[in-house]
Amino acid sequence: MDAEAAKFIGAGLATIGMFGAALGVGNIFSSYLEGALRNPSAAQGQFGTLVFGFAVTEALGIFSLLIAILLLFVV
Repeated sequence: MDAEAAKFIGAGLATIGMFGAALGVGNIFSSYLEGALRNPSAAQGQFGTLVFGFAVTEALGIFSLLIAILLLFVV
């Protein structure tokens, strides 16, 4: 296997983290909506936690995209 093929395989494997981030964001929002529908008065108090969880999860997905781009264009 030459180095160019290894770069493409590595970049493809690095993007698996984006799939995990998408699942995480979906899980966060579904849990928030489920809790908000069960107890609407507590929904506003949980909004900060929702935004924080979304930001952290998306940051991990962006980091995996950054690693894939670095593998493709820098290495």
